[in-house]
Amino acid sequence: MSERTAEAQYTVVCNTEEQYSIWAEGRPVPGGWRHTGVSGTKEECLAHIGTVWTDMRPKSLRVAMGEN
Repeated sequence: MSERTAEAQYTVVCNTEEQYSIWAEGRPVPGGWRHTGVSGTKEECLAHIGTVWTDMRPKSLRVAMGEN
């Protein structure tokens, strides 16, 4: 089955800057990224990211600005 089909499963990953992405399930997660425990279809994963990633600024910038 192609990863581009609606049946493909993904996992939500997050890096140390608290930036989110999706990654094809079953593939090794790149260095600097970690699993968040959320997986599903591409649409489900993107919907989850839309609810949790509300501030697109990297963590280091938020910290430098005295936020978070």
